[in-house]
Amino acid sequence: MTTHPHHLRLTTVDEQNSVRIELHGDLDHDNADLLVQEATGRLDARPALTDLHLRCAELGAVDSMGLCALLMIARRATEAGVRLHLDDRPARLERLLSLTGTLGHLTAPPPTRPPAPSATEAAPPTGPISTT
Repeated sequence: MTTHPHHLRLTTVDEQNSVRIELHGDLDHDNADLLVQEATGRLDARPALTDLHLRCAELGAVDSMGLCALLMIARRATEAGVRLHLDDRPARLERLLSLTGTLGHLTAPPPTRPPAPSATEAAPPTGPISTT
């Protein structure tokens, strides 16, 4: 039996307005989905969440599927209005994000949402427009 010495292990800590997921091992084609499922599950379960922290200090190798997983999580976090943080990035991850130009994209604050229209604002007419 062969054991993968760098199998990804996740430790998740829920806090009041944030979630921290600690990554231990490699983020690669064998297990990138595990991280995406954990992160999106937390985003879906916590609509009032403001911050999602991925603690990367114990992260090993990251391949193209691992990078894709990080980009997917960033997209889902942005859709939910949650800020993604890549904390304690090791040098090899920093180098990968720098070479691919994805660091700013992954860690940018989510766009501010425009306020919802109030009930007192007039709705546009729905009938035909008359030009008489």
